[in-house]
Amino acid sequence: MKTNKLYPTWFTLGALIFYLGLFFLPGIMGIGYSFTDWNAYSSEVNFVGWKNYLKVFEGGTNYGMFIKNTFVFTAISSITKTTLGIALAILLTSRMVKMKSMHRMLVFLPQVMSFLIIGLVFKNILHPSRGFINITLKAVGLDFLAQNWLGDLNFAFKSIFAVDAWKGTGYVMMVVIAGLNSISSTYYEAAELDGAGFWSKFRYVTLPLLKNVIISVTVLNITYGFRVFDLIYSLTNGGPGNSTGVINTAVYSEFSKGNYAMGTTLSSLLFIFVMMISYFILKAVGNKEVEQ
Repeated sequence: MKTNKLYPTWFTLGALIFYLGLFFLPGIMGIGYSFTDWNAYSSEVNFVGWKNYLKVFEGGTNYGMFIKNTFVFTAISSITKTTLGIALAILLTSRMVKMKSMHRMLVFLPQVMSFLIIGLVFKNILHPSRGFINITLKAVGLDFLAQNWLGDLNFAFKSIFAVDAWKGTGYVMMVVIAGLNSISSTYYEAAELDGAGFWSKFRYVTLPLLKNVIISVTVLNITYGFRVFDLIYSLTNGGPGNSTGVINTAVYSEFSKGNYAMGTTLSSLLFIFVMMISYFILKAVGNKEVEQ
């Protein structure tokens, strides 16, 4: 009996050691280095306390804008992909659409491609002079709609949101489709007997029964939004100027300049933000479940 009880512990021990050695321990060390002046120009590492954290939030630096951009990107990205994903899932499970499998595959296809590859492709598509979009607009006489999509302050972040939605909506759609397929048709039949229309069924049947799916997708989208880097780096490299820079592009920049302490400080703040928001979301969901 004792051997049987110990088996699961030994079975997970190898994975636990790798996790602690390659993820947990480096993370703790990174937080520790954020309280130092660690850099590439000196062999000495001195303790500086909260100096690096205070520098992030003091005026006259771009760090505050990077943090703001990260929160804005996370919010808009999560709302856009979740909304579009639910809409497409409902559309592609309805009887009015034929060849559903093909349409689902086409929407989901961008998800299997690398963010870096997609960023490089769309960087060419959105190029102001030789990009496909502007060339097409000029060819059909809509020159006034042609823009410097990635170089204009008014369009750079909007273009990133559009590319991100094109890339990630398919994943949300497939998860929601799985949730929709798990809902028994008897709920909809009962609603129809009560005279419920499409919107009533969506509001009082579909949404409540998809709650857990939507929460899971939202948490994943928020986690992705805070960690975004390669898409923005490949499209704009944080430009024009630093207008589309986020925390991870700032981390990359600081490490590239040899400011390792500031890079680990920004990484530590990112970790704290993700943990706090995930905690509050899960706590709010848990409280609602208890009330119900």
